[in-house]
Amino acid sequence: MEQTKFKWSLRERSQEKTAVLEYFTEQQARRVQRFHSSFPEYQPTPLRALNELARQLGIKNLFVKDEAYRFGLNAFKVLGGSFAIGSYIADELHEDIDKLPYSRLISDEIRKCFGTKTFITTTDGNHGRGVAWTANRLGQRAVVYMPQGSATERLANIRAEGAVAELTEMNYDETVRYTSELAQKNGWIIVQDTAWEDYTQIPLWIMQGYMTMALEAYEQMPVKPTHIFLQAGVGSMAGAVQGFFANVYDSACPLTFVVEPDKADCLYQTAAANDGQLHNVTGSLDTIMAGLACGEPNSIAWEILGRCSDGFISCPDYTAAQGMRILGNPLAGDRQIVAGESGAATVGLVTEVLRDQRLNELKQALQLDENSVVLCFNTEGDTDKANYRRIVWDGVWGRE
Repeated sequence: MEQTKFKWSLRERSQEKTAVLEYFTEQQARRVQRFHSSFPEYQPTPLRALNELARQLGIKNLFVKDEAYRFGLNAFKVLGGSFAIGSYIADELHEDIDKLPYSRLISDEIRKCFGTKTFITTTDGNHGRGVAWTANRLGQRAVVYMPQGSATERLANIRAEGAVAELTEMNYDETVRYTSELAQKNGWIIVQDTAWEDYTQIPLWIMQGYMTMALEAYEQMPVKPTHIFLQAGVGSMAGAVQGFFANVYDSACPLTFVVEPDKADCLYQTAAANDGQLHNVTGSLDTIMAGLACGEPNSIAWEILGRCSDGFISCPDYTAAQGMRILGNPLAGDRQIVAGESGAATVGLVTEVLRDQRLNELKQALQLDENSVVLCFNTEGDTDKANYRRIVWDGVWGRE
């Protein structure tokens, strides 16, 4: 179904649980959180209640988990990269990650046993910065490649963490393949949240790392949400958060919807086709939501999302821009949230659906009404400050 430039595909949840959900239980999430809390920089990020905005929109509550405060890196991605690298080191040393907190990982004992290795990744910015930050903290090396069009500020932030970082002339998925080839050629460890044949363990660790964010939100929420909206690129964050909430709430899991840019909507395309195959999106993937500009789904994430999510929504870029402006200019009584393009995607979607009468059909499909309690995740702050100002100050990417 299509209205304006929005497309959506609703699904019925599968009654048959997939085995991969066992990696996303509350017990596993608490294990991951213990690892993250061993870092000196760890603090739970805030959950913001936007009561005035909810009232303006005609819903009961709107909560936003604000990951712009995560580890001082302005984005949630470090949760995945740090847990994956820590788990890799533990696995190589035949240790339990529970016995390798940050203090042991940086000890002379562990450094002597593990040595110094190179971790390589592809990123639009946030994931690579998290990998570089972790490698730097643990005395390891990081090599990072970024797809064509990536922001120079994000490149500089990665280099500031001591990583070797370069821009390519390829799109995200092509750059991932290039990175994989370099890893194989040089014996480096690739840290990517995109799973493929014979490469699933590190993507799974990355996804598990994201559960710290979900667990914190679960504990911070004063009421149970009726709706959860999750933005997606390859789907790793969405799959991890969906998996966590599917476990803790079981059959009473809130309605959960996945939001993607229409130029890189591989999960929506997969859901709409409904033929048991993953469907890639090719081309330049030219969207302002750089963190979501991925054309090939994570197969592990899809195993969860395809069974547990209630729908997939493909939206135009102005949706994220509207979300950035609304969060950055709050109503009296609400807290300001500085959200980047990918971070604001879900709030942008919710506010557009509730404000634009052309989207009434989508509003009804999402079952949004005066009783709705909505949870969204701001996954990044203004990681590209120049573009943030262009959108919020200058009004580029206005509503169509």
